[in-house]
Amino acid sequence: MHRIEKKTEKRMKENCGKIENILNLALDATQEEREKSLNLDVGYDVTENRWEVIVKFFGTTEELRQKLAERFPKEQARIGIYDLTNEYAILRIPQPLVELVASIPEIEYMEKPKRLFFAVENGKRSSCINPLQTGQGTSLTGNLTGKEVLVAVIDSGIDYAHPDFCNSDGTTRIAVLWDQTLDTVYERETINLALRQESEQERYAICPSRDASGHGTHVAGIAAGNGRASNGRYRGVAYESELIVVKLGVPRETSFPKTTELMSAVDFCIARARQYGKPIALNLSFGNNYGSHSGNSLIETYLDDMANYWKTSIVIGSGNEGSAAVHTAGKLTLNEEQEVEIAVSAYEASLNLQIWKNYVDEIGVSVIHPGGTAIGPLQRIQGTQRFQLGETNLLVYYGEPSPYNPYQEIYLDFIPVGSYIDDGIWKIRLTPIRITDGAFDMWLPAGNVLNSGTGFLNPVEETTLTIPSTATKVITVGAYDARFDQAAAFSGRGYTRATNQVKPDLVAPGVEIMSCAPGGGYQVRTGTSMATPFVTGSAALLMQWGITDGNDAYLYGEKMKAYLIRGARRLPGFTAYPNPVLGDNGIIVSS
Repeated sequence: MHRIEKKTEKRMKENCGKIENILNLALDATQEEREKSLNLDVGYDVTENRWEVIVKFFGTTEELRQKLAERFPKEQARIGIYDLTNEYAILRIPQPLVELVASIPEIEYMEKPKRLFFAVENGKRSSCINPLQTGQGTSLTGNLTGKEVLVAVIDSGIDYAHPDFCNSDGTTRIAVLWDQTLDTVYERETINLALRQESEQERYAICPSRDASGHGTHVAGIAAGNGRASNGRYRGVAYESELIVVKLGVPRETSFPKTTELMSAVDFCIARARQYGKPIALNLSFGNNYGSHSGNSLIETYLDDMANYWKTSIVIGSGNEGSAAVHTAGKLTLNEEQEVEIAVSAYEASLNLQIWKNYVDEIGVSVIHPGGTAIGPLQRIQGTQRFQLGETNLLVYYGEPSPYNPYQEIYLDFIPVGSYIDDGIWKIRLTPIRITDGAFDMWLPAGNVLNSGTGFLNPVEETTLTIPSTATKVITVGAYDARFDQAAAFSGRGYTRATNQVKPDLVAPGVEIMSCAPGGGYQVRTGTSMATPFVTGSAALLMQWGITDGNDAYLYGEKMKAYLIRGARRLPGFTAYPNPVLGDNGIIVSS
């Protein structure tokens, strides 16, 4: 049993190439469908019937604001604009106006937010950072500590009272703390006032920002903790750097932040670095799986732009999906169908699947229920199609290329009729019709949101980098196990899809890393989240040597990436470089 719903010709024409596929699908979906989906509800405020979207536009923000006021005078008060750098903005738009706003000539492209997930699954010595901090074994003069360089940690917050983030006189090392969940910016003076209070209750009455998960505190400790709570034993990399901290806002119903909040955080950090006149190394230990993994979504192009702005190095973890069975790939040839099998465990509340391929290839896509019932081949038309297989509803969006993406996406959202989708082995049958290239990739959601038994039966470990670590000009970091000097199985692997850019750029220790925990102590964590701040701190050390100490005024951005890769050592057992596991040269070292 199935039915198909198509867009009208007028609406299809308006949407063509201007709004991303998943946002178009979300606008077509019912409220119940959005609530049951993992992706479709992100960015939608049901109480205000309003969407938060990312736009790329041309002109100035003031010109855009004026155009919106002229076009929608009665709704002007309900359209919010958060200005980002370089002709990007975050808009908040009533649902009935989303497509009308997108049709304004000044708007070049529009995307919805995506959820981001923590990249969590004895590192300083393994990274050969100790010689840098002591000036031993290197050609560098003096100690490198990160002094006069900013380390930005955009994460789940920080325990600002932890001794490792305070100076010896008890004052804070944090230049500014923006808590997006409280919509409040706490300057250094406010944090110092809070630290002078005698009780925790009085302290948090002045600066109530907390790190509930401890992830951000742990990351900050690796990058820049000074080790005061451990007499220096667990000292971080750039231990005299000042910190800029952003506690990312969270959606009402989950503990995960959105790409819109990440973009505004990056904008904030770099603006403050310019204000302070200091170089900045930004740490991002988040990612998601939605997109072509080719580096061309708006968040990726935005980060590429910001990596060229001011004296900036942006460092991002490659994610923990290397062994998670959430990616598969293949190559179609004429007259040979292929079936991709997906195991769905019991009690799976929702599931989505992306198929990405070359637009020139024409293939038929059929979906086969575990009970044997099949639908398809799907109509190769842009727009929403709806089907029902057993007790599972299927929403399908057959996309087209956009001005920012030359590839084609076929997006499938599995939504339960009741509480759970049907379990068992689902199959996606691909039938070649006209083939020029034939390559395809499929992704399931990242971030451990699926049950442990759900995944591809024949997964492919390559091209498991999470987005935005696929951005071209950021420094992408994978993880290795320093205890056994071997690659970490979970670490996201390259290369980027279709563009074949070498990613990750390098790897750092990410297994069982001891660092700061809320409450003043320490704890062990594992993941590329832990590898990333080793590289962020290392970038801060090199910025001190180059920019602060006057040895190289241009040591940031792509030059920083090149220096770090050049100084990496190679991991035993790998003979071919570059490779999808370790990147261009291997493990970060001191020179």
